[in-house]
Amino acid sequence: MNARTGPLSDVRILDLTQALAGPFCTMLLADLGADVIKVEPPGGDMSRTMGPHPNDRAGTDYGGYFASVNRNKRSVVLDIKTDGGREAIFKLAATADAVVENAKTGVMDRAGIGYDRLRKIKPSLVYAAIRGFGDPRTGRSPYADWPAYDIVAQSMGGLVSITGPAGSDGFRAGPGVGDIYPGTLAALGVVSAIHAARRTGHGQFLDVAMYDAILTLCENIVYTYSRAGVVRGPQGNGTPVLCPFDVFRSRDGAVAIAAPGENHWAILCNAIGRPELIADDRCRNNPKRVANAEFVREAVSAWTTAHTTQEIVAAIGGRVPVGPVNTAKDIFADPHPRARGMLIEVDQPGDNPPLTIAGCPIKFTETPSGIYARAPLLGEHTEQILAEAGITDASKEKS
Repeated sequence: MNARTGPLSDVRILDLTQALAGPFCTMLLADLGADVIKVEPPGGDMSRTMGPHPNDRAGTDYGGYFASVNRNKRSVVLDIKTDGGREAIFKLAATADAVVENAKTGVMDRAGIGYDRLRKIKPSLVYAAIRGFGDPRTGRSPYADWPAYDIVAQSMGGLVSITGPAGSDGFRAGPGVGDIYPGTLAALGVVSAIHAARRTGHGQFLDVAMYDAILTLCENIVYTYSRAGVVRGPQGNGTPVLCPFDVFRSRDGAVAIAAPGENHWAILCNAIGRPELIADDRCRNNPKRVANAEFVREAVSAWTTAHTTQEIVAAIGGRVPVGPVNTAKDIFADPHPRARGMLIEVDQPGDNPPLTIAGCPIKFTETPSGIYARAPLLGEHTEQILAEAGITDASKEKS
C-alpha cells in the first residue's frame, strides 16, 4: 500500500459493512486517506462472489464489484459469533475513530458489538449505521425491521416515480443510487461526527436511512406537492421547469442539450439555422418555451437528427451546455476522465492484468485523495491488524 496522502490520513475506521451502501461509504473515507479496517466473516463479504471475475480466479478471490468499492482497505477475518471475535472487535474499536455498519436494525446489538457496548469501551467513538429505514435511536419507522435493497429505496423515496418515459409507471435509475447516495451522506456524517468528537471528547450514534436519502435526492417533489398539490410523474429526459433541457437523438446516437437561458437559447437558434425563433413569441423566454416544449423540441430535434453527435458537439460545444450520451466505451476514449484521474488502473493479485476502476471525484491541492491500494484478499491483513491492536496468538485462537 502506498502512503495515504488524503486529508483523513489521521483517521481510522472500523468497517463492519457488506454489499454496497456501507462499503461505498467507507470507500470514500479510504479514498480521502482514512485507514479503513474491513472486518469480514470467515466467508467474506457477500459481494466477493459477484463479477465480473478475472481469468485467474485462484489468484484473486473477488470480482469487479468488490474491487471497485473496497480499494484502499485492509481486510481482517473475525467471527463475531465467538468470544474471541467479539473481543478482537472491542480492541480494534478502542483504536478507531469510527465504526460503520449496514446490518438490519438490532443485528449488531444482538451480536454484542453494537453502539451501546462499544461506546463503553471508547466514549469518543463515532458509530454510523446505514439501514433501509433508519435506526430507532434517531426516529422509529414503521418499517424499521424491514430489509431493503437499492430498488426498494429508489421506489419508496420517490425516484422511480419521476424517472422514465412520460406516462410510464416509472423506472429504476441505472446505478445503485439507493445504496450509493445513502453511503455518500453517511461518509459526510462520519467526518462531521469525528470533528465534533475531537472537539468535545464525546462520540455519538448517527444513521442514514436509504429511504430518507433518496427522499432528499428527490427534494423537488416534496415542495412541489406541498406548495401546489402537484404529484410529479416521469418526465422522460426533460424537466417541467426548463426548456430546452433534454436528450436529443443525433444521426448516430444521442446528445444532451440544455439552453434554458436567453443567451444560450439565442446561440443555439443561430447554430441550428433558426434565428427567427429568438423573437418567436412561443420561444422568447424560458416560461414560454416550457409552455410550448413540444414545438421547441421538434425544432431542435430537426437539427440534431440531421447531424452526428460529433458534429453537434463541435458546433455548439463551449458555447451552449452540450454533451454526448456516453457509453463506458466512450468514457474510456474521452480525455476528460484520464486528465482528472477518474479512470485508474489497479494491479490485481494472481496472474491477472490491471483492473480499471472509477477514481475519487473529490480533489485536493494540498492533501490529494487517491487510490493507494487494490482491494484486499480475504483476511490478507489479519495478522498485521491484530498485531497492531496488541491481540496475542492466544486471543486469536479463541476466535
